[in-house]
Amino acid sequence: MIAADAKTNLAEEDLLFRLLRQLDLAPDASQRAIAAALGISLGRLNAQLRSAAEAGLIKISERPGPDRRQRFAYALTSRGGAEKNRLADQFLARKFAEYDALHAELTGTTSGLAPLKYRTKLMQNNLAPIPELYVSYDSAQKLKLEAGDLISHDLTSRQICDLELLMNGGFNPLKGFLSQEDYDGVVENMRLADGTLWPMPITLDVSEDFAENIDLGQDIALRDQEGVILATMTVTDRWTPDKAREAEKVFGADDVAHPAVNYLHNVAGKVYLGGPVTGIQQPVHYDFRGRRDTPNELRALFRKLGWRRVVAFQTRNPLHRAHQELTFRAAKEAQANLLIHPVVGMTKPGDVDHFTRVRCYEAVIDKYPGSTTTMSLLNLAMRMAGPREAVWHGIIRKNHGCTHFIVGRDHAGPGKNSAGEDFYGPYEAQDLFRQYQDEIGIEMVDFKHMVYVQERAQYEAVDEIEDKDNVTILNISGTELRRRLREGLEIPDWFSFSEVVSELRRRFPPRSKQGFTVFFTGFSGSGKSTIANALMIKLMEMGDRPVTLLDGDIVRKNLSSELGFSKEHRDLNIRRIGYVASEITKNGGIAICAPIAPYAATRRAVREEIEQFGAFIEVHVATSIEECERRDRKGLYKLAREGKIKEFTGISDPYDVPDDPELRVETENVEVDNCAHQVILKLESMGLIAG
Repeated sequence: MIAADAKTNLAEEDLLFRLLRQLDLAPDASQRAIAAALGISLGRLNAQLRSAAEAGLIKISERPGPDRRQRFAYALTSRGGAEKNRLADQFLARKFAEYDALHAELTGTTSGLAPLKYRTKLMQNNLAPIPELYVSYDSAQKLKLEAGDLISHDLTSRQICDLELLMNGGFNPLKGFLSQEDYDGVVENMRLADGTLWPMPITLDVSEDFAENIDLGQDIALRDQEGVILATMTVTDRWTPDKAREAEKVFGADDVAHPAVNYLHNVAGKVYLGGPVTGIQQPVHYDFRGRRDTPNELRALFRKLGWRRVVAFQTRNPLHRAHQELTFRAAKEAQANLLIHPVVGMTKPGDVDHFTRVRCYEAVIDKYPGSTTTMSLLNLAMRMAGPREAVWHGIIRKNHGCTHFIVGRDHAGPGKNSAGEDFYGPYEAQDLFRQYQDEIGIEMVDFKHMVYVQERAQYEAVDEIEDKDNVTILNISGTELRRRLREGLEIPDWFSFSEVVSELRRRFPPRSKQGFTVFFTGFSGSGKSTIANALMIKLMEMGDRPVTLLDGDIVRKNLSSELGFSKEHRDLNIRRIGYVASEITKNGGIAICAPIAPYAATRRAVREEIEQFGAFIEVHVATSIEECERRDRKGLYKLAREGKIKEFTGISDPYDVPDDPELRVETENVEVDNCAHQVILKLESMGLIAG
């Protein structure tokens, strides 16, 4: 039996939930109408309103009435929105449990709908709506005005992806960025503090300076990179994480060769904030708007189409004929309809940009029967976390209304580690997903490795070909495809669709017609600028592409004149150079950069930015520090030795020697023309310029 005081508390919480919901739906209703909707007296309503206002859940303001009587308007605060979401889960959990008990009493079996936790999945039915974190339009307009007085955090690209999926239910059951207790549970054993399965830390990382100005319990405004408010957050937790532990537990190794580990250590803020989020509006996407669906929009579409079984295909690469055959088979095996659900948020550095990929997907989607297949874009920031990522993807697809999910070989694998070995085993993701699929409520469909059998002119699963020794098996790897695109070679019809190949050739012309960046790095006085100038002249002499020199001193004068020489400012200077070089490369030109660029992490970030658009050639000018001091035309080394110049690279500040540059140039007793010619030969060998 439930104790009397417990019943009283439940009744009070239910009343608070209904009050907050009513004020969110009808903020300008009269007190009499609100009391009638809640079924309580005006006196009790006034007591409830005062209590909610004192708790900071609502804001009450005066407004003129049509009969000159005093009227009031009500608005949920960000804290009130978060509390409404929490109470909604609690309310639904209890109601489903009551229904389950009644179902068992009448039929002798449970309904299967009662959630185990307050963080309810709402219903295990894949077509029922799931909770979102948005407040009503009227409340959102009021929150926007209030947010002008809040401290603002400008979200990074990854945080915007995370926030969108938090708000629209893609990350259900999360109600905000993880608290420290939830974070610790996720890192250690893939479970939130209440035991709910969740494999990926969803954290709001910020700088130490920003975190110092935030008090626990404080509301902050979350804005996009143009300053548009998307949500508010009540900060309940603030901590400095052990990032090495997070890397080991979540990604399997504290190795910066893993893109997410590199992001963790070299991009993400040092402090994490946690707390519930109140959604005001979703991020604006100007591209492919008709292809972007929230979880509830997809669920509504499936209801309308009568789809009860839906298999999702996750991809971050263009689709070729093997993928089409694979997805056909998966849908047939699951006796389900097919959702092509590509990621268009952040993927692995170096992946094909999503604009090109979506054009390729749209060319292929017409190859599927229209009544069996649809496509929707997922604005997810991938972590490339292999097995954990596969489980995470399954939960996300369950939230989008899918019943089956294709898990690939080395699903979401990032490639090789620092020792040249794969981060994850080829079937680790499938093994881990299989372990949790019942708890997720979605069934795995194993990825089949499809190859083309020439004699039968069809694709078949390689494991199912019994006469392997008597047939010709054809396949083109991703590496081979990139080589053929780079060199303008034929891509056979059996491998891909002509429309897809045309899009890829448009995006990736032969290397001799692409833009590229030559990035010199080395000590001050090593000869970078001299060699870069000579290289610029040689390339301009060829005349097939525009050439721009971004020399360290020139950039300091024209682009970064306000920056000093702290580590932070030097990093910012290199990133500015990288941004300009990426724009030059994207538009088919040649960028020659010649900064010192002492830090490996910053050089890697610049490489990743440029390699989206063309080749990046790192040239280490390997002149010794002794020779640079001997040359010292500007007298900088002498001043650094005397302590008059602080944080001088090679003297009082470190230089990270490149481990594996495309070219290493020795300049001692070597003519400048010879050094520049070595770079020219390297560019020829890479196919970037004609021999």
